[in-house]
Amino acid sequence: MDHFAGLDVSVKETSVCVVDGTGRIVREVKVGSEPEALLKVFGNPAYRFKRIGLEAGPLSQWLYSALAEAGLLVICVETRHMRAVLKAQINKTDRNDARGIAQMMRVGLYRPVYVKTLRSQKLRMLLTHRKLLQSKAIAIDNDLRGTLRNFGLKVGMVGTTRFEARIRELVEDLPDLAALIEPLLIVRRTLREQVVILHRRLLAIVRDDEVCRRPMTIPGVGPVVSLTYRATVDVPARFRKSKSVGAVFGLTSSRYQSGEVDWSGEISRCGDEMMRSMLYEAAQSMMHSKKFMAQGVGHADRQALRDEKGDRGPGSPVVRDHAPHVD
Repeated sequence: MDHFAGLDVSVKETSVCVVDGTGRIVREVKVGSEPEALLKVFGNPAYRFKRIGLEAGPLSQWLYSALAEAGLLVICVETRHMRAVLKAQINKTDRNDARGIAQMMRVGLYRPVYVKTLRSQKLRMLLTHRKLLQSKAIAIDNDLRGTLRNFGLKVGMVGTTRFEARIRELVEDLPDLAALIEPLLIVRRTLREQVVILHRRLLAIVRDDEVCRRPMTIPGVGPVVSLTYRATVDVPARFRKSKSVGAVFGLTSSRYQSGEVDWSGEISRCGDEMMRSMLYEAAQSMMHSKKFMAQGVGHADRQALRDEKGDRGPGSPVVRDHAPHVD
């Protein structure tokens, strides 16, 4: 008889529930959240596992890879879908969650999540760490600007390289403020140096990757956008059609239909937030790119607006029905 298992993973311990084809609970146990401890449970020759499910989380990629290498059919379940199914339970415990996941595996009521390859996970870590250090450095700049303004010291429009010199110039005659600002300047300098190191690492990876260099031929797409797209898509063969990529990024419109009500709203934003941000930045850069404008893209929209203004007469307001789209 086939068996199904559900894993409720936490940082220290994992609740395991094993059920048979009829839904009867065969075994329940709590083990450490380590691949070796889980393999001892699933290595029992009395069980013939057909599906093993676990919720997508911080440890899911690590445990999924270890169990998959052992020849087990592991399925990583989408978090929102699992939460909606398990919400029917009155008492929420790790034991009940494991039971619910095991029953989901038995009846096939689950939505699988693609687990990325190890290389894509490392690329994503590089992008995330670079963005984190960059955001912290910007936060320090904004904090210095705001706190100095309380004393009438205005930093003004200065670049990244001249920012520290401008701060020291403002507090040169105020030693008490200089003593308070010095630690922030040291942290800011260190952050900027480490951002440069990570960015050079990013450029080296893109330079040696033919797939990353290909999207960079598009105006507005640089190394960061290209590598983010590469790490997010991972294996293109996992998409049956190209339209599915937009849905994975959360760029497709959401829909609500009930009875006579049927409307399409804004984009779902259920996918990768970092990837969407990169695509928005690339689209904005593309719209202002000289090479992009030289190709005639957007000229028809501007000409239509000029013609519309001429038809309305001088001084008439121009109303845009739709904004130009960039695919």
